Amino acid sequence: MTETLQLRGRFTGVDLDQLVDWRVVRTWLYLGMFWLMVTPSIGVALSGLFNYPDYLGTTLGLTFGRLRPVHVNGVIFGAFSTLFIGECYYLVPRLCGVRVPWSQWAVPLAWVWSIALLAGLISLPFGTNHGLEAGELPLFAEIPMFIVVAAATAQFLMTVAQRLEPQLYVALWYLIAAFIWTTMNLVLGSFILPYTISGINSAAFHGLYIHYIVGLWITPAGYVLIYYFLPVSVRNPLYAHKLSLVGFWSLALFYPFVGIHHYLYSPIADWAETLAIVTSMLLIIPVWTVLVNFFGTVHGRWDGFGKNLPAKFLIMGSLMYLAGCFQGSVEALRSIQQPTHFSDFVISHSHLTVFGTFVVWAMGGLVYVWPRVCGRELWSFALGNWAFWLITVGISTMGLVLTAAGLQQGFEWMNGTEWVDTVVRMRPYWLVRTLSGISMDTGMSLLVINLMMTALTRPTEAREVAPAPGVAPVPAGGSAQ
Repeated sequence: MTETLQLRGRFTGVDLDQLVDWRVVRTWLYLGMFWLMVTPSIGVALSGLFNYPDYLGTTLGLTFGRLRPVHVNGVIFGAFSTLFIGECYYLVPRLCGVRVPWSQWAVPLAWVWSIALLAGLISLPFGTNHGLEAGELPLFAEIPMFIVVAAATAQFLMTVAQRLEPQLYVALWYLIAAFIWTTMNLVLGSFILPYTISGINSAAFHGLYIHYIVGLWITPAGYVLIYYFLPVSVRNPLYAHKLSLVGFWSLALFYPFVGIHHYLYSPIADWAETLAIVTSMLLIIPVWTVLVNFFGTVHGRWDGFGKNLPAKFLIMGSLMYLAGCFQGSVEALRSIQQPTHFSDFVISHSHLTVFGTFVVWAMGGLVYVWPRVCGRELWSFALGNWAFWLITVGISTMGLVLTAAGLQQGFEWMNGTEWVDTVVRMRPYWLVRTLSGISMDTGMSLLVINLMMTALTRPTEAREVAPAPGVAPVPAGGSAQ
């Protein structure tokens, strides 16, 4: 399992396994798998309410409006963020050649993060809610979660500052940005926006806040994962470092303005809406540059792709990213937003990106890291492959069905069809949506079972994990010829 990092800096021949605090990585990933099992399942339960409105009973706490923020916050801050932070504790020391400082913090931070999130999610069905999407959690949950993000930011920034490799690999660019941007954004969403901004200004700033969660936390965090795990899983160097920097700076320049595109035709200033539309279209630049980089990295390695489970998750997520971001850009246009706003088209877009791309990338990193945490191969490739295909078929079907439903819904509204009549015609779409969600949840359950069996396999039965090449993620300026 030993990987050796050949650095062009002050030393060579570092044993990367000795740099990682495996106890920290294991704790964060265990908790991430817990959230991966629980919070998407809440979404499936919610989707059933569209066809069977009373099947959960009539208790106020089990209604759609009370449970939806549990699902949204649970997936973003639970399933994705917990796995991402755990995988950062694995990859950051490898890219920097030094240990993460203050590692004694990391396990308590994992528990504070999950306990605070759990307390916040439990409070939501009881009506404790700030009323801001992705910012609903009460202050008693937001404060400790902010402290955890700030502490992890300090740890990773200090690791980068002490690195022994002079140049920064692109995953570290995105990691630095993601943690700094999000620490600042949580100040806005947790401590300023709910208390000091009201009216239409609150809507405008909320549009910015939620898109900073998606575009300045989830997106760069996802790039951290795929820029590290794709090269090492396919054993190819990154296709083009300069192309990756084009993606980084275009994301940094364009994404801060796009949030108001959810409020077209609103009292928000027309110039702000137009700026959001223009920058939304310009996001095509980072999307296409990173996708070219990903597929260029896999060039020449497709022959062994079928047996490469982490790479399959990463590439499948890239395809979902292409589809989801195309939706996101075009629905920012005024003419397209007329039939798509408030429809299931938007729900298709959010699921293809947040789950289909970034949670799937986090699962790809999990499948790569966990066997190395346990010191043995994945318990069952066949079970992992079943998990992959159930997730892939589920999210693909959900994206297609909700896109079709949203377009039909929107055009019927524009033609003056009664709202109730459009709801009746959506029922078959919503049933397929629920079935596709069950497929996704079944796949994730099989994946977690597989990983748990990997952890429980006796060392005498374990097989040696094939070493990953140290050269792939490290060179900051190299590219494949």
